[in-house]
Amino acid sequence: MSLLWGRRILAGAMILVAAVAVTACGSKTSDEGGAAGVTADVSGDTVKVGLLNSLSGTMAISEVTVRDSIMLAVEEINAAGGVLGKKIQPIGEDGASDWPTFAEKAEKLISEDRVAAVFGCWTSASRKAVKPVFEKNKALLFYPVQYEGLEQSPYIFYTGATTNQQIVPGLDYLKAQGTKSVYLVGSDYVFPRTANKIIKAYAAANGMTVVGEDYAPLGSTEFGTIVNKVRSSGAKAVFNTLNGDSNVAFFKEYKSAGLTAAAMPVVSVSIAEEEVKSIGTQYLEGQLTAWNYYQTTPGAANGKFVAAYKAKYGADKPTSDPMEAAYVSVYLWKAMVEKAGAFDVEKVRGASDGITFEAPEGLVTVDGKTQHIAKTARIGKVGADGLITEVWNSGKPIAPDPYLKTYPWASGLS
Repeated sequence: MSLLWGRRILAGAMILVAAVAVTACGSKTSDEGGAAGVTADVSGDTVKVGLLNSLSGTMAISEVTVRDSIMLAVEEINAAGGVLGKKIQPIGEDGASDWPTFAEKAEKLISEDRVAAVFGCWTSASRKAVKPVFEKNKALLFYPVQYEGLEQSPYIFYTGATTNQQIVPGLDYLKAQGTKSVYLVGSDYVFPRTANKIIKAYAAANGMTVVGEDYAPLGSTEFGTIVNKVRSSGAKAVFNTLNGDSNVAFFKEYKSAGLTAAAMPVVSVSIAEEEVKSIGTQYLEGQLTAWNYYQTTPGAANGKFVAAYKAKYGADKPTSDPMEAAYVSVYLWKAMVEKAGAFDVEKVRGASDGITFEAPEGLVTVDGKTQHIAKTARIGKVGADGLITEVWNSGKPIAPDPYLKTYPWASGLS
């Protein structure tokens, strides 16, 4: 563990201790609920929700547009009458790509603003930082981004993909293409390291060799050494778990080293349409991604979503998987609240199982037991126009299996 990371963890712990003290001294209860934990103030004609995203720092490249899609859903729902007769009042906070800051802002949204739910976080490090805050306060977080699995919390709904809905399908696709060796490149934090532990277990059971594994600090822009190691490894493909603007430097270095999608394709799980635009299509054309949604995904629901997003934010603004999952999460929360007939957290949780929504990605269904979502897996290829076109899909939604219990090769990972 680096000294810097150790200090971050210590700082996060100090914030959480202070937050507990603040909550114990000054929390309020609403007219609804009253069980242990901080309950939302729904006494007026509005209901507050929190938006917790990085609007600055290395993760802003990905998270600003997620915030935008949440706001789009809020505005659409308000225009249609709101939730249980109340208009949604969004309260935004900047996590600033800093995990202790995420924990501090989560506590503020729950204890001071008394929101009914929070929508946000991107990295698993930010989710891990806020998880104890939500569990302590018995408050709800809707987390919209694919992640490494091996987690379940009664106070988090995971509306992005878990491992068996993204990483495993990505590996299955490579296997079907005859790929026998892969090189793992990731950012140095919990998601890439856990994901790569899973990838290595999959590879060992499926005749695939991991020929190298390298990590760079989140936000790193120096990839010369790593790319040289990748080039000399003889790998048939790269599995990329870099996050944020590190991807810009990595793919520029990749092309500069003469590596191509045809000779050594990269499968990325954190690069979507917005990142393609930021990195530059000339560096990504032909490369692969594993997601559950693309702007090009067919269907009337997606056509409506894309048109509404572009009308609000600009015709040149693409939509992406995390944006779609965040947008959908607001509608899922609305459906849970309306089924429960209340904003009370425990009632909302109890009403969640079986909730469905005709999402831009296709039909999604909430699994109340795991609080994950059944989702269709999709492999896409980056085109010259900067859009990602599907080259494979799972044919139907995949039930979430965050602990990979249905995969014999994964025993002992959790």
